[in-house]
Formats: sequence, structure tokens, C-alpha cells
Amino acid sequence: MLINRQYLSFILFVFCLMSPLAGTAQQSTCYGTTSNGHLANGVQLPSDGANFIGYSLIARWAGRTYVHSAVRDIIVASYQSLEAEQPAKVYQYAETGFESGGQFKPHKTHRNGLSVDFMTPVVDAEGRSVHLPTHLLNKFGYNIEFDGNGQYQDKHIDYTAMAAHIVALHQEARRRGYDLWRVIFDPTLQPALYDTQYGQYLKQHIQFSTRRSWVRHDEHYHVDFAVPCQ
Repeated sequence: MLINRQYLSFILFVFCLMSPLAGTAQQSTCYGTTSNGHLANGVQLPSDGANFIGYSLIARWAGRTYVHSAVRDIIVASYQSLEAEQPAKVYQYAETGFESGGQFKPHKTHRNGLSVDFMTPVVDAEGRSVHLPTHLLNKFGYNIEFDGNGQYQDKHIDYTAMAAHIVALHQEARRRGYDLWRVIFDPTLQPALYDTQYGQYLKQHIQFSTRRSWVRHDEHYHVDFAVPCQ
């Protein structure tokens, strides 16, 4: 049976769009700052991988998971390195920004493709690495509140997984000629990160916020990447 050439071309076009390699050559350009900027040629983070997921398909469809292409590459490569470094751990990213950047309510930053929120890694009552529940009823996880001991219901912050992730992000950024500008995480919970095997590295290389932000940043940690912008 002969296949219409236009129909075949359309099928090939759709296949290319759906391919995981689609758009990987696209390079982004950021402008301004994280709090007053925009983005050209933003790229969307993968919906999931071997050891990570996004926080919401709804938010993904709404276009809230775009970043600078260099940031995308750093994040994906970091998750891959964690498959060997921490094979039992799972991770979850959250809000990033719009394809063209700009104002990103309710956030004060996330405007030029260099700001990414990551949901805090947790373990359950049996010590298994699990994802935080993220859905409409808890504002996709942003309404979760940990107590002073890092506890939420039957889940406890997995400081080892979190520290390993921040180190992997920093090492991968440096490997590509970039850096991390800062990490925002509740200052009252930060000391537990330094008690992990990665504590000394974090003290030497990572600039953590020392003041409490306008929102607590306990159920997620905010990372600003240092990538040159116009």
C-alpha cells in the first residue's frame, strides 16, 4: 500500500518532536538578572529520568519548567552522576520559569532561566528514599511544612541525598565552565547538611543563604546558577 508522502512527512515531524533528542542543540541566551530579566530559546526540563521526576505534569503543561539550556544540561548530567554516587536515592525538581523568562508569580526571581527549585529529598518511616507528595491540595508541595527536626508526617529530610545533589550540581557546573551563585534553604535546617559526608565540600564551595527568605524554603531548596547573561 502506498503511503501519502505528505502524511509520511507529518509522521516524521511528530516523531522528531517527541524524540528525547529533540531540541538538545538549542542554545539559550539569558538577559538581566534572576529578579529582573528574561530568556531567549528556553528549553524544558525532561519530565522524568531514571532517578528523578518533575513535581507536576499540570505545571509542565502550563509551561513552568523551562530553563537556560546550560542549566538543563547541568541538571540532567547531575542526576546521571547521582545514579552512581547515590543509587538508592530519588529526586524531584519543582518550579523553574517560563520559556521566555520574565515575571513568574508568585516567585520574585526565576526570570532569566537560571533559577530552579528542587523539592527536598525525604525518606519514609522505613528509611526508603521517596518523593514528597505534590498535588493541587498542597500547592504542588509548596504548602508542606517541616518541623525543626526535619520531619513531616512520616517523612524525614534526607540530608545526605540533598547534600549529594548540591555537590553534583556544583561539580557539573564547574566542569562546564559555570558555577552556582547561591542556594536558598531554611537556615535553621542547614546545619544538618554539614553533618553529612559532603559537609566540608559544602562549606568550602557553596554559598548558602544565611537569612530566612520571604518564604521559608524548607520543602524545597532554590538554586541560582552562575551563567553569563547579556
